[in-house]
Amino acid sequence: MGKVTGFLEIDRHDRRYAPAADRVRHYKEFVIPLPEAQTRDQAARCMDCGIPYCHTGCPVNNQIPDWNDLVYKGDWQKALRNLHSTNNFPEFTGRICPAPCEAACTLNIIDSPVTIKTIECSIIDRGYAEGWVRPEPPDQETGRSVAVIGSGPAGLACAQQLRRAGHTVHVYEKNALPGGLLRYGIPDFKMEKENIERRVAQMEAEGVAFHCNVHVGTDIQIAGLVDRHDAIALAGGAEYPRDLPIPGRDLDGVHFAMDFLPQQNRRVSGEPLDNVMPILAGGKHVVVIGGGDTGSDCIGTSFRQGAVSVTQLEIMPKPPVKEDKMMTWPDWPLKLRTSSSQEEGADRDFSVMTKEFLGKDGKVTELRCTRVDEKMQPIEGSEFSLKAELVLLAMGFLGPVKDGMIESLGVELDGRGNILADTERYRSSQENVFACGDMRRGQSLVVWAIREGRQCARSIDQFLMGETVLPR
Repeated sequence: MGKVTGFLEIDRHDRRYAPAADRVRHYKEFVIPLPEAQTRDQAARCMDCGIPYCHTGCPVNNQIPDWNDLVYKGDWQKALRNLHSTNNFPEFTGRICPAPCEAACTLNIIDSPVTIKTIECSIIDRGYAEGWVRPEPPDQETGRSVAVIGSGPAGLACAQQLRRAGHTVHVYEKNALPGGLLRYGIPDFKMEKENIERRVAQMEAEGVAFHCNVHVGTDIQIAGLVDRHDAIALAGGAEYPRDLPIPGRDLDGVHFAMDFLPQQNRRVSGEPLDNVMPILAGGKHVVVIGGGDTGSDCIGTSFRQGAVSVTQLEIMPKPPVKEDKMMTWPDWPLKLRTSSSQEEGADRDFSVMTKEFLGKDGKVTELRCTRVDEKMQPIEGSEFSLKAELVLLAMGFLGPVKDGMIESLGVELDGRGNILADTERYRSSQENVFACGDMRRGQSLVVWAIREGRQCARSIDQFLMGETVLPR
């Protein structure tokens, strides 16, 4: 490493957030980047580990110590080349990845890991500022054609890798613009959509064809695509939401999170909502059911819309504030985490089960809840009520939507309802149909989607050409 003793001499210092009172007034990103000198100092903290455990935490196999060393030495362009060699979209992961690499960092044993995510984001942002991120069209064409269905992170990564291998690539997206949940699920205050638009422009310049407002299985049939292309990559995500079928579920004001969040993203981008009934939190007492990232996104969006109060309910017990490092490191620990949205004023409650939605004149007004024990059984005498004028269900997803494309294609599914395909070949039960990302593995992280998209592209390239130089 460039500074072997850096971790002994330099304290951890990470990016800060703009004050909550300011940031809730807009939908722009509010993370304050570190100055270049401080970023280089933080990179200098990376230890000369015999075994870099950060590699075990990073699904895309980022060569973290290598580009930390390059940043410390000021060779930003080479650091960008290194970063891009394993990760097509570090501007996505540098903003919305939970950074399992930092949990696995050796310095996390003393709760002071290297600021890997911040350094990664600094590298790619510097690359765009300097004009180093350019289209990379293939040197020669293979004459083979691939259809990628879905333009989330898995589909985009798969498409870019296949195009750079020389294949003709067509991406089909049911929405008006590419990006999948990156565009329609992740709020702009976590990742502004310019980051997607820059990548799509790069991919179009490389020769990728995007077909938006085309819902495969509805607007066009999958059988036609199978006939027209040499291979198909299914990357449509896991969009079937977990419901809460209790009394009062049909009351007005009880909505899935993924009906609420895309509306606001479309408002921010100026995309028309057509004739959809608006779901707005302004002036309301909001309850979010579900304690994960989607729930946090609902909280931040609700505050920005002017919610009077936001309460987040989680059926699981409250995690410990601090993990037992000797039991968990370098694995991802279960501990209490507070997101930037939760910091903006949400009340959080754990071990709570919602039993009934109550309403007046067809609109939800109240939740009837009970506390549960460690086995999620109701505790007698613990019932209570919460005022609620908007309830957002953010309890996760149960796999891909089966109606339409998957049903007509007839591919085999695994026990959880995802498309059955292994992590070596990513091939479905049909020879020329492959699957990757959430559609194959179930609801997961953007960094896993990118990994699967890259590996699926490699498998497709090998299937089409008999060999491949694409990396895993």
